[in-house]
Amino acid sequence: MVRLTFFVFYLLLGSAVVAEPVAKELFSAQSGASSQRPAAWGSYAKGCLAGAAQLAETGATWQAMRLGRNRNWGHPDLIDFIERLSRKAARLKGWNGIYVGDLSQPRGGPMGGGHRSHQTGLDVDIWMRPARDLTLSRETRESLSSISMRRAKGAYTNESWSPQHMQLLKAAAQDPAVARIFLFPGAKVQMCNEARGNRDWLRKIRPWWGHYAHFHVRLNCPDGVRGCVEQAPPPPGDGCAEAQTWVDNILNPPPPPVPDPNAPKPQKRQPLILSDLPAQCTKVISSR
Repeated sequence: MVRLTFFVFYLLLGSAVVAEPVAKELFSAQSGASSQRPAAWGSYAKGCLAGAAQLAETGATWQAMRLGRNRNWGHPDLIDFIERLSRKAARLKGWNGIYVGDLSQPRGGPMGGGHRSHQTGLDVDIWMRPARDLTLSRETRESLSSISMRRAKGAYTNESWSPQHMQLLKAAAQDPAVARIFLFPGAKVQMCNEARGNRDWLRKIRPWWGHYAHFHVRLNCPDGVRGCVEQAPPPPGDGCAEAQTWVDNILNPPPPPVPDPNAPKPQKRQPLILSDLPAQCTKVISSR
């Protein structure tokens, strides 16, 4: 069990100094959930997860991928959402369910690589590859990759994009537990062009870098957890004009800004330490 004994003590100039451990090292070393009531503490990119639930490696309508990462943990609300969405996916033509990428680590927190968010057990990556085979071995799940949907550096979708992808994203966006969905801009514009009738669901789908082979779903904070920081609501409207601006900038990049010789040099981002996170995260780490 990884404890707060990860603190490193050393002497500097004759005085005792305590160097706090890097938070990602503490949280990445945890192999199981804390023995606490489920709670999402802090924000999506600066927080932790108490009493996590583990997504089963295989369900009737899903498979968890990249099991070696041990990132198939989430708040129970997230596990419930994945199961709901997978059942809807199983009703789509050519799909038997979904392949599920990263959720969170067993106690959330910063990861050793791959994500800045996914820290509170409320984020999940859903692969774009249709889950036709739900009997994949553990070995295959480590080597199989998803399918990129992008064309022209993400300005457009490619031939792999299908009406079923749009239906799945719409189902996710219409779920009341969902705060936002992140997806490459060309796919958002494609859906804006195809959507008919009520377009309210498009508001939750926001353009973002990457996210060509998966879409990232972020849930709202669970009810009754005061220490969970909500995602700011998306701007009013369907967001289609914003997505089109992203696409325009991909196709015709604006000129780079003129460097300011007097501007201060950007500071290197320092890794989070335990005291950067909510105070509850200390108990999450020390819990058996």
